[in-house]
Amino acid sequence: MELPFAESYKIKMVENIRKSTGEEREQWIKTAKYNLFNLRSDQVFIDLLTDSGTGAMSDKQWSELMLGDESYAGASSYFKMKNAIQEILGFEYFLPTHQGRAAENVLFSALIKEGDIVPGNSHFDTTKGHIEYRRAKAVDCTIGEAFDTTVYHPFKGNLDLVKLKTVLKKYPAEQIPLIVVTVTCNSSGGQPVSMQNLKEVYEMAKKYGIRVIFDSARFAENAYFIKMREPGYAEKTIKEIVLEMFSYADGMTMSSKKDAIVNMGGFIALRDENLWKKASTFNIMFEGYITYGGMSGRDMNALAQGLYEGTEFDYLDTRIKQVAYLGQRLKDFGVPVQEPFGGHAIFVDAKRFLPGFPKEQFPAQTLAIELYLEAGVRSVEIGAILADRDPVTRENRYPDLEFLRLAIPRRTYTNNHMEYVAVALGNVYQRRNTILNGVKIVSEAPIMRHFTVELERINTMV
Repeated sequence: MELPFAESYKIKMVENIRKSTGEEREQWIKTAKYNLFNLRSDQVFIDLLTDSGTGAMSDKQWSELMLGDESYAGASSYFKMKNAIQEILGFEYFLPTHQGRAAENVLFSALIKEGDIVPGNSHFDTTKGHIEYRRAKAVDCTIGEAFDTTVYHPFKGNLDLVKLKTVLKKYPAEQIPLIVVTVTCNSSGGQPVSMQNLKEVYEMAKKYGIRVIFDSARFAENAYFIKMREPGYAEKTIKEIVLEMFSYADGMTMSSKKDAIVNMGGFIALRDENLWKKASTFNIMFEGYITYGGMSGRDMNALAQGLYEGTEFDYLDTRIKQVAYLGQRLKDFGVPVQEPFGGHAIFVDAKRFLPGFPKEQFPAQTLAIELYLEAGVRSVEIGAILADRDPVTRENRYPDLEFLRLAIPRRTYTNNHMEYVAVALGNVYQRRNTILNGVKIVSEAPIMRHFTVELERINTMV
């Protein structure tokens, strides 16, 4: 008899969470202006807002905290992190930052100027925000299959080489400072990029003299999918696959709050010493000295240990199978989701969930509100609110994909929690025909509005 699946860890400490009443949630979400970011954490039963910084660190990571060197310059913790990055990712030069968007801010300050073009695969919100803030333009070159949630493609994060070549031929190389490759691709549903695609993108970029930079928050999950889905990699270790992946990049930014399984931290890693020196100036201006960059020594230690743990197959197998468990249970209830399931989250297709629902009333945000009201589960919209306004016309952008994202924190919840979420969303799906009204924006920031947007319910009965 084949042994059943079991988690590759055991639980040493627990944190109590409280169930609320429907009446409480009605008042709380109204007070929060129907923006789930505004909810207090103790108003949430299961928190799937993000997998960023919400994971559970291991005993070894907690031990490393006690060994942190808090020297301002040249701390041993810096060199521990440097060695881990060089060994696992293969980059000689790096700069620590306090998180991933800080890494983007530093690197893009050194690379991007007004009028530049930055092609990539469905740039995530902070990436696009940093590009557009500099009055440059992000161009999406993701394959078409990514935008049909009913189509199976093992690597929906892939870049379309024809689209990419069209961009590279249209603009001079001086106007394209980098190509951003996001692994895995969050905006298309946590979808991986194949090794073959990474190699082909890199070869094309070199032909045109353009850098390739990986947005690497979930690089280990990407490596797992390469091992499981791409011919020729089944017998390779995750660490071997990771080294080959990054051999097709000139540099990377990293939100370590994902695949390094820490609560705070990030970094830039590069091959070009001159670019590293240029970025170092901005790192000192925005983050801190180059050997701490906004991080404490103890956090650098935990991050280094997390890079080793996050690239172990048993850990990744447990993590991604839990995500798939939630995805399959939602499918069992008829809930439409992006397939195949992504690495860090399940992405619910709000357009198929609420067919005919007015896009101007933000269907994915409406679903997020309904799920919270149903069961106290916090999720996040990856749709028109996140897509923001066009920087030129100031009109709302309505993306092809309108997602409700259920992001799973690492080593935090059990499959019983996943079952609870599945049943809750299944209940919402059963009553979907009663969801007639969405929300409208009453206040928003000029960029990356989704974090602080204020909404109100649309009442057509008035």
